[in-house]
Amino acid sequence: MSFPRSSGVLLHPTSFPSRFGVGDLGSEAYRFIEFLAESGQSIWQILPLGPTGYGDSPYQCFSAIAGNPLLISLERLRDQGLLSDEDLDGLPEPPQHVDFGWVIFSKLPLLKKAGAAFRTQVGTEQQEAFAEFCRDKADWLDDYAMYMALKDANNGDSWYTWETGVRLRKPDALEAARQTLSAKIFFHQFLQFQFFQQWHDIKRFANERGIQILGDLPIYVAHDSAEVWAHPDIFQLDEATGLPTAVAGVPPDYFSQTGQLWGNPLYNWQRLQEQDFHWWIQRFQAMLDCVDLIRIDHFRGFEAYWSVPQTETTAINGEWVQAPGQKFFTRLHEALGELPIVAEDLGLITPEVEELRDEFGFPGMKILQFAFDSDAENPYLPFNYCTNSVVYTGTHDNDTTLGWFNKRSPEEQDRVRHYLGCTSDDGIHWDLIRLAMSAVSDLAVTQLQDLLGLETESRMNSPSQELGNWSWRYEAGALTPEIRDRLRSMTEIYGRLPQLGG
Repeated sequence: MSFPRSSGVLLHPTSFPSRFGVGDLGSEAYRFIEFLAESGQSIWQILPLGPTGYGDSPYQCFSAIAGNPLLISLERLRDQGLLSDEDLDGLPEPPQHVDFGWVIFSKLPLLKKAGAAFRTQVGTEQQEAFAEFCRDKADWLDDYAMYMALKDANNGDSWYTWETGVRLRKPDALEAARQTLSAKIFFHQFLQFQFFQQWHDIKRFANERGIQILGDLPIYVAHDSAEVWAHPDIFQLDEATGLPTAVAGVPPDYFSQTGQLWGNPLYNWQRLQEQDFHWWIQRFQAMLDCVDLIRIDHFRGFEAYWSVPQTETTAINGEWVQAPGQKFFTRLHEALGELPIVAEDLGLITPEVEELRDEFGFPGMKILQFAFDSDAENPYLPFNYCTNSVVYTGTHDNDTTLGWFNKRSPEEQDRVRHYLGCTSDDGIHWDLIRLAMSAVSDLAVTQLQDLLGLETESRMNSPSQELGNWSWRYEAGALTPEIRDRLRSMTEIYGRLPQLGG
């Protein structure tokens, strides 16, 4: 599909200000949406919303569908009567950046207290709403809640190390676990109920103000996840051990000389085809219940994927293997109709990948930070764009614009200035925002860090860095009227304001 000419901001909910150590779905989320609407934006782009594990990456979650309980607003639980003011006031002052260990230690006991109160104190209406949620989401929630309860009972160990009966999902073993772990299963169902109630309130608030949410769908799921445990047949696993026989990654590229070894299990595409891609269709349906548009991360993996033997320690020694992308997207279109998809087509992209993208009309991505280090044929220079594309100053995997520019040599900085023709007194970050806004791309997206003029310490992710990512938060009061008005003015100048009646 193509977008109307519009613009938006990239910001993950963990980056909201909050007195609980991590951004959540409370009042600051609503303030941010109001900022978007007042500044003339049409899109709020987020990262994956799933429950994160070791490393805290939203691209390595315990579930491809479940929501992250750490995003649940404690204040909204208090407003339901499930917590008290005293519960919230007793927490110590959190660090400015997200320390996920600190957040889990301080927030999880309060979530458990709220769950216990919900089980014993809420009225019939809420009990019925909870029961209806569990019925409606049973196709993924039952497996997820059981998986998390078993993970808790096994001290957080990965599913492929569990006792044989539950690891292999033997009916008798699962029924015994269901009886023994009923309280833990309920707790994880409760967390999902609260998350999705709060998230759908946020989405409704955004949509009512003309803001669409652009979600992020990682092509792969984590090995230690509910989906791989529940559906091992659709992944390339050793049946005896549950370990992958080959893992995902990408060959050496802009971000890493040894490639990126992600370690996710690869799909058994033959089995998925035999099942008429049912699991994938369910995944897209669930996501479109939460967002309006979907960015597919690593889109090229639907045309061909980089397969690395399990024994390798880098991604260098892999091979490209064909995937049935054309058959899959044809079936997805039959099931869901027009597909509101953005294709992340960065990195080593072949004509075959471009053909798959264009066959289904998916806009690709253009990154301004990639534009200035070669000649006029560089596909990231704005005069080479097509309208059916999304232009970014940078993504969550890039440095902030100010950090990127300050790391360039004087000659490289001059190359950027020479292309721009002149620079303003507002800083290079506003110059590149202006360049993105003026491009022919239907959609222009800016990281919030660039609107705020922040440097490298506010970067969201460094792909070659295993730890220390995903922790940036902005401070309360950072979204000033000056920034709002400047963004709105630029949005209007370049014809990206929402059209009345559109």
